[in-house]
Amino acid sequence: MSMTYIFVAVVLIMVIMGAILGLIFFSHNRSKRIHDQFGTEYDLTVERLGSEKKAETELNKRREYVEALNVRPLSMTEQERYQADWASVQTKFVDKPGEAVVDADGLIMEVMQLRNYPMSDFEQRAADVSVSYPALVNNYRAARAIAIKSEQRLVDTEELRQALIYYRSLFVELLGMDAVAA
Repeated sequence: MSMTYIFVAVVLIMVIMGAILGLIFFSHNRSKRIHDQFGTEYDLTVERLGSEKKAETELNKRREYVEALNVRPLSMTEQERYQADWASVQTKFVDKPGEAVVDADGLIMEVMQLRNYPMSDFEQRAADVSVSYPALVNNYRAARAIAIKSEQRLVDTEELRQALIYYRSLFVELLGMDAVAA
């Protein structure tokens, strides 16, 4: 009888150990998937919130929120119109680089709004962008910071050029086109 108890205890311990290892494995894979999806935004969110678990919860909420937005693609007509608007922004950069960067920022917001992204505030827009375009969100934040400094005339032409490049990358993705006329 005592061998039966020992056998049952060993099996029970193995089942418990298997369940614990399974949970650890599942948790690690979930963390890896979220990190792979969000890239550096994952690291920034962990740093900001102080733990991986809190960051993962936040990033999952972002993803669910954006999925519920019903973000729509642009029609061909809309794509062509905004492509022409972007060409005007780039042309303007030659003579008025500060104004061109501010216009680029406005054009990004206009396209986001047309696609059904909410326009509440910049941080919410950046969070929304991080879901679909995680590789571009840091550049979007940097471009926005330069645009704000530009309004105060606190930037040089090289910073403005960099902001326009950052905006262009996001703009191309938001338009849903492979290339926008240079």
